[in-house]
Amino acid sequence: MHSSSPPVLKEQLRQEALARRDGLDKGFREEAARVIAARVLGLSDLRDATPVGGYWPIRSEVDSRPLMEALRERGQDVALSQILHPHLSWRLWRPGDVLVKGGFGVREPGPDAPEVFPKSLIVPLVAFDRRGGRIGYGKGHFDRAIAALEEQHPVLTVGLAYAVQEVEEVPVEPHDRLLDIIVTETELIRTQPA
Repeated sequence: MHSSSPPVLKEQLRQEALARRDGLDKGFREEAARVIAARVLGLSDLRDATPVGGYWPIRSEVDSRPLMEALRERGQDVALSQILHPHLSWRLWRPGDVLVKGGFGVREPGPDAPEVFPKSLIVPLVAFDRRGGRIGYGKGHFDRAIAALEEQHPVLTVGLAYAVQEVEEVPVEPHDRLLDIIVTETELIRTQPA
């Protein structure tokens, strides 16, 4: 077992996983995003869990845009996260909508887009384990967002990642929320929380 504290371990795992993710070829990432989108679209759990909260990708994150466009095409409402420090809100999005630059350089709907409360979330991540442990960028936005939504209704959480982002074990702290499903270019993982 590790002797370092969870935040220190998370930061080490974060840096290692980011290096692996950043090292993936752009062509590989584009093809992986299409494969991941197809896997997610096949989830029966997601069909009735609308609206779906998604994210606009930054850096080398899995490109969620093909998935969000396909969800809209099949008639599901899709919302994008909007960073309102320290929380996230969700605003309806349609392909072609004008997006504004928000926190961390994330593109997000403007303040006039209707706010919604998703029943499912498509979640970006930096590292993950098979129990559903997730490491993000360390600000806790998605953990707080999931917790807030769970106070209103059950929320299906689906993490998008490349297989190289998997780690043996994510140190879990009391505020961390485990993901229900993780989808990579190689498999769909239904997590088994400890």
